[in-house]
Order: sequence, then structure tokens, then C-alpha cells
Amino acid sequence: MYVPKQVLTNGDLAQTVDTSDEWIRTRTGIERRHVAGAGESTAQMAIEAARAALRVADADPRAIDLIIVGTSTPDHLMPSTACQVQNALGATRAGAFDLNAACSSFVYALAMGHQAIASGEHRLVLVIGADTLTRFVDWQDRSTCVLFGDGAGAVLLRATEGPAGILATLLGSDGSGGDLLIIPAGGSALPPSKESVEKGLHYLRMNGQEVYRFATQTLAQATEEVAKRAGLKPDQIDLIIPHQANLRIITTAAKRLKLPLERFVVNLQEYGNTSAASVPIALCEALEAGRINPGQNIVLVGFGAGLTWAAVALKWSISPARAVSPAYRVWWRWLLYRWAGIRSRLRQATRHVTVWLIRLANRIGHR
Repeated sequence: MYVPKQVLTNGDLAQTVDTSDEWIRTRTGIERRHVAGAGESTAQMAIEAARAALRVADADPRAIDLIIVGTSTPDHLMPSTACQVQNALGATRAGAFDLNAACSSFVYALAMGHQAIASGEHRLVLVIGADTLTRFVDWQDRSTCVLFGDGAGAVLLRATEGPAGILATLLGSDGSGGDLLIIPAGGSALPPSKESVEKGLHYLRMNGQEVYRFATQTLAQATEEVAKRAGLKPDQIDLIIPHQANLRIITTAAKRLKLPLERFVVNLQEYGNTSAASVPIALCEALEAGRINPGQNIVLVGFGAGLTWAAVALKWSISPARAVSPAYRVWWRWLLYRWAGIRSRLRQATRHVTVWLIRLANRIGHR
């Protein structure tokens, strides 16, 4: 996982917008959030999270078959963030694409990665959730600016034999709610213009009450449905890792599922809503805290704009204590990443020289 070093507390926000620490905490559970600074972007954070995942798994980036980045805030409309990650890692065998299902993006991408492996076409898939939504909020709108933070998280999926792994997946959508959480401008329907900027149409807009109602229903329902598909009852779920949008949403879901809140991973007090990054960041922190152990049944749940929702039920099989890279392997990967940068620049230079030679040959031919 990766989060920016710059931290913005509720007290900091109270100095610039009509709000208070108490108002934010009681309504959302958020105390602080990490905000991307100069030089930090969705791609840069995704690359750092990917390298961390490769280090933990002690994996060779050249063995990756597919890279999927779940994000709604890519660095560019094109090329994809996934291709930027592929280039930085030196994952020369990998296909790469972005997936946008808003805050559900990582869990959607996890389901896609699972299917890619289940099809037999791929053996090692890198799945990343990364977003920089703080670049798209109006910092004078207290209904949205207090909610979001930036970050990235990544996991590696590997083809294995045995009962562990992903047991079931669930994907859902309801496009009739598309206007409830939206960034109106910037796409083909409303391209960037002087007018769109002046009207603030590039900022995120949200119908808070309707989104809250959708989220409280969806989180519990999606968890129950994916558990049923996996052959599990709610009380057989050892840990639920939900999208970190609002503590009240998670608390309400716990009551509906008749499960103690301790069965949920909650870290939004530190990071806020990091959109597609929230589930993988929470997963990484649960692993580091020793809350995940082999044999446990775990459910990951995301929900967000679209409207979209997704859930994955899995049985954990890897002991965190075993997932440690020897020092020489860490240095070996560091050298691979340096070589990936050199290789990228050499390929770019070769293209420029080739084009220059073609143009030169055409000029000579026309004399």
C-alpha cells in the first residue's frame, strides 16, 4: 500500500471551511486524511503500491501476465494508468488496462483478475486500487471536501491448487443513480471549457442522503449474497473489509448482519474515503496487524458511483509471517526497476531516431 505523507486533519479543514473536528467525526468517523502533494499522482501511488505487493510476495515483475488498475482518477484519459505501472515495473509480458467503477473499482478488478486466472489464460495477475479524489473536490464544500483522501493498494493473484482462494464474486450496478455521485465535466459529454471551469463542473458533486441510503442497504445485502454464493452463513465470515466511506454506514451494516463491529476492518479515521484504494489499504493494514490468518473466511465489499457495488468472498491461505523477501531479492527487484526505466527511455529514443531517419530519407528521396 501507499499513502501520501501530507496529512490533513479535521482541525486543518476547520480553518478554511465552515466545519469542526466534532462535526466531521460524529457524522463520518473521519479524523484525518492523506493528500497527494506535488509530484504525487494516481500512477505514482499505484507504482509504489505495486512494488510493495511484489516485495511482500517476493515475485518477479517479469512473470506478471496482467495488470488491472481500478481507478476513477487516472493521470490521463489515455494512456491508461495500468500501462504506466507496467512500464515502471518492467512487466514486459503483461497486458494492462484500467477499470472504472468508482469506489467499487478495486473489488471489480479483483473479480476480473480472478476470472482471468480461472479461464486458464493467466497465472499471475496484479490488481491495484488507486485514486486521488482530493484533486476533484471543491475545498469550500464541506459536504464533500471532508470525506476524501488519496492512496493506493495492490495485491497479486496467483493460480494455485487447493480449497483456498476466491470462493465467490458479486458485481452489481444501477445506472439510474448515476447523478447521485458525479463529476459532471471533463468527459465527452461536457469537455473542458472556460464555462465548465467557472461553474465548478469539474468538482465532485454528491447527493449525500441518497448515497447514504444506497450504501447502508447495499453493504449488508452484497455481503449476504456473496457469502451465500460461497456457501457461507454470515456468522461464518471471520472478517469483513468494506469500502471505507463512513463509519455510520459500516455500523448500520453490522447491525443488519447481526455481527459485532469488531468483525469489520475500519481505518477511515486515519485515511478518510480513498475511493478504489480503501479496500486494499484496509486489507494491507489488517495483514500487518495480524488480523488475517490462514483458513479464515474473508469478504471484501465495495460500493460507489454509477451506482455500483461488488463483493468477493475468499479463504485466506498465506501466512503473513512467511511472506518476507530475502534482502538480496529486494536489491534484485530494485535493479530491475532501474533497468525498466533505462529500457523505457531507450525505446523512446529509438522511436524518435527511427522517425527522424524516415523523414530524412523522404527528404532525400524528393530531391
